[in-house]
Amino acid sequence: MKRIFSVFLLLGMTGTALAAEEIPAKNLGELLDLVREGQVFGRDTNVQREKEFLADKTQQQQRLARAKRDQKREEDRSEKLETQFENNETKIANLQEILQKRLGSLRELFGVLQQVSGDTRGIFDGSLISAEYPGRGDWLAQFAAEMGRSTKLATIDEIERLWYELQQEMTESGKVTRFNATIIKPNGDEVQQEVVRVGTFNVISEGSYLKYDIDKQVLVELPRQPANRFVATTEALNQATSGFTQFGMDPTKGQLLSLLIQTPTLEERIQQGGNVGYVIIALAIVALLLSMERLITLYIVGGKVNAQMKQSTPDTGNPLGRVLMVHDANKDVDTETLNLRLEEAILKETPKLNARIAFIKIISMVAPLLGLLGTVVGMILTFQAITLFGTGDPKTMAGGISQALMTTVMGLCVAIPTVLLHAIVQTRSNSIIHVLNERAAGLLAEQAEEKA
Repeated sequence: MKRIFSVFLLLGMTGTALAAEEIPAKNLGELLDLVREGQVFGRDTNVQREKEFLADKTQQQQRLARAKRDQKREEDRSEKLETQFENNETKIANLQEILQKRLGSLRELFGVLQQVSGDTRGIFDGSLISAEYPGRGDWLAQFAAEMGRSTKLATIDEIERLWYELQQEMTESGKVTRFNATIIKPNGDEVQQEVVRVGTFNVISEGSYLKYDIDKQVLVELPRQPANRFVATTEALNQATSGFTQFGMDPTKGQLLSLLIQTPTLEERIQQGGNVGYVIIALAIVALLLSMERLITLYIVGGKVNAQMKQSTPDTGNPLGRVLMVHDANKDVDTETLNLRLEEAILKETPKLNARIAFIKIISMVAPLLGLLGTVVGMILTFQAITLFGTGDPKTMAGGISQALMTTVMGLCVAIPTVLLHAIVQTRSNSIIHVLNERAAGLLAEQAEEKA
């Protein structure tokens, strides 16, 4: 209280000083009067403030007493609620014990229902039958959640429906059915068309295999179809109405089909060979063209030589005819000279018959060497990937290994048939040359006999 009065007194003196500053005093007497008036004014103000403070103090005491009474009332109420809570806990425990005793073996039944419904929902979510009968998994999820609550008891209708869903899954898994469904194309378009479901294994539509997207619960056309021998069976199944039809079915429910479509195509295999692979293919094309040209040319020449052997008049349009012309032009010379002239004529015909055959042989030897070169390049790329990224991710090494293996395969695939083609062409050429030598030897023998 003394501090409060000191504050009020200080405020009063401050107000007096302010009043003195506002009204200038002419002399000390007037200043003394002004100070006396200010003290009187400040005293009256302080008295008034003291009265207000005392009145407010009384109100605060009344409020404090009222707050204490409210606190006491709430504490009593809290004690009552705590007692009631403990009684309710005891009552709930007793009721739960009674419920467990009354349920008895039904509790085990409801636990089995919850487990079966949960497992069945997982099967239904990934089953192709859900594409034909959507919404089955939602009811099973709700039923399993209800069976997880201790206060929920399964009804006879719910148990029968669970049995019905299981029986429907088993029955439909052995059927081939047709129905209309929404299909997502590889370009993202959604179309409505007829599909054929083969049990729980495959779904086809318009000659294409489909897969069931578990997340979106919709059928999706495969971005790439398997080999033609499998796709051809889908057309036969789509057109069949009864009886048995050969069909490429995936018993693993899509796993084998996914592996088949991931198998690289011939174009992708060639791309894996890199630049060395392209060179090998270019040499293979050149070898094939040369072999075909030589085979056709030698076949024509061989036909002309065979025709010349049946004629007595020489024809300059074939090698044998030109050799015979040399004989006819040198009938009067001795046998040794005629032999030399015939050998000369045969030697002139030999380069034409063996033209470009050696190049085919060179390609047959160069192709495997290029394959070996590609293998070395691929292994270098593999070791570079290991140096940069380590061996943790095999995908980083797959490119180099693929190039190494593919170039080796391509080199062998070119070398083996090229060797065979070279042998065939060389044999054909040698047979014609053999005919020329044989005929020349016969002519020499005839002339020797005549002179003898």
